[in-house]
Amino acid sequence: MIVDCAIYRDGERAEEPEDLSDALAQARAQGDSFLWIGLYEPTEREFALVTEEFALHPLAVEDALKAHQRPRLEVYDDSLFMVLKPVNYEPNSDTVTAGELMVFLGDSFVVTVRHGEGAPLNAIRRHMEEQHEMLKHGPTGVLYAITDSVVDHYLEVATELGTDLEELEAEVFSPSGGGSRNTASRIYTFKRQVLEFRRATVPLAAPTTRLAGQGPNVTPVPFVQDKARPFFRDVTDHLMRVNESVESLDRLVSDILSAHLAQMSVRQNDDMRKISAWAAMAAIPTLIAGIYGMNFGHMPELHWLYGYPAVIALMAALEVLLYCMFKRRGWL
Repeated sequence: MIVDCAIYRDGERAEEPEDLSDALAQARAQGDSFLWIGLYEPTEREFALVTEEFALHPLAVEDALKAHQRPRLEVYDDSLFMVLKPVNYEPNSDTVTAGELMVFLGDSFVVTVRHGEGAPLNAIRRHMEEQHEMLKHGPTGVLYAITDSVVDHYLEVATELGTDLEELEAEVFSPSGGGSRNTASRIYTFKRQVLEFRRATVPLAAPTTRLAGQGPNVTPVPFVQDKARPFFRDVTDHLMRVNESVESLDRLVSDILSAHLAQMSVRQNDDMRKISAWAAMAAIPTLIAGIYGMNFGHMPELHWLYGYPAVIALMAALEVLLYCMFKRRGWL
């Protein structure tokens, strides 16, 4: 459905058009105006009118309707198509959820298509309408504002994930050694959150680099003003910081998982040593009692007056000797 639709003239919101075709023609005729349409999870039928009026490429339209796309930038004859994946951090469940945001950019128009709840386009539009300056740059300013807002929110999510990782690290390396049965599950779940976050941030590096005019054999991007390149370079720099944080989080959580598994292995070895030590101590009296429990008529010390206390004393002495030996070696 269409969430918002308006013509912007010289940085100011002018009016909400009733006919898209007339509104686009009006915006192009005035020169300093553009039309911005925002849609939320449109159906094919709802999007058909927008597709026809703005001559959007059918492949881009198909991707915008189906969603589940990687962040990328596509250039067509009459429009520019960019896919972003905004992320949202849920502090109650410590989970990262990703939405999808498609931006069509063309001659005097912007069409945004949102899937999921991770793209605060309403807040971006209100902020731009209050500041005005960014809207004066037309569709290029809208694309920059959206990209900058998404990447800045990446930084906030990366900070939250870093805090969660510190708590997880403290739990694993606590005196108890992360002995909870849920520790390994929490580490694996956190790694899945980092992977979800990485799927949103890493592929976006190529589109922002292209918009910034960086890299070898980079050609100018149509429908994007050349003077906007420094601003997109700033976005690219922030995204590089995010990707570095994501790589660090991924490496650290892998190291923490390895450390946890090593601790579990050491703990199991300690338990096996203790069990073996107690089993050896139990085997001595069992062996002696078993020997003297045999029903033979002629056995040493069988009829000796002090045989029983002597055997008990021998058992006790051997038990004390074994206990001291195992204790000294750290088995008990």
